[in-house]
Amino acid sequence: MGITFDLAQLVLDDEIAGMIKTAVNGIAVNDITLSIDMIKENGQFHDYLAHRSTFDHMRTISSPKIMNRQMRHQWTKGGEKDAYERARDEVKHILKTHKPVPLSEEVLKKVRSIVDGAEEELGVKP
Repeated sequence: MGITFDLAQLVLDDEIAGMIKTAVNGIAVNDITLSIDMIKENGQFHDYLAHRSTFDHMRTISSPKIMNRQMRHQWTKGGEKDAYERARDEVKHILKTHKPVPLSEEVLKKVRSIVDGAEEELGVKP
């Protein structure tokens, strides 16, 4: 039985997991995130959505790389790539540029001993 794995789906899953983590951890509520100074400065009943601080703070809550939150006309100008296509592009970028931190000798020995033990238990000849 073969096992297949889709790296683009992994990238999508990672983004969704990050969004869930943000939701579960909650959103900071304080004078800065509530923009108390801006409200005092502008007064009640004004357009706060167009204010710079609203734009600045919305990015702290969630700023996905793969999920597209653009207006349709912006998405169309950008090439109309769906989330899966952007995830594939991200996979290519990661594979091309990522430099993993080497494992220490101690960790490598521990991993090797686990693999050796599993091979012995399963009767696999190295």
